[in-house]
Amino acid sequence: MFGAIAVLVSGCGLRDRFFGGGQADRSLPIRTTVSAGEDRRDIAVRAVRAGGVSVADVRESVRVGATRYCLANFGGADTLWDINPATGDWAFARDGQDMVFQGRCVAR
Repeated sequence: MFGAIAVLVSGCGLRDRFFGGGQADRSLPIRTTVSAGEDRRDIAVRAVRAGGVSVADVRESVRVGATRYCLANFGGADTLWDINPATGDWAFARDGQDMVFQGRCVAR
């Protein structure tokens, strides 16, 4: 039974939607890349060429990238983000047109 479900899911593209199939997610405004730290739970998520995109849209793209990474590697989708104490929101650094967010995969 499980084998049949796995074949059906892989055939309809759901696996690629959740774990990435090598193609950019066209519903998100920007592309992200995830880099693991020395402890693989510590991640940096780079929003590529995010200069002209709203911070809310950038955060959504970053959240999706982190969710995919954490789910695939640790079985949980939650990320604990570094917080900017001045704004109380996710902290980020600018690197040219890119924005880089830091977080940690956490399991429930």
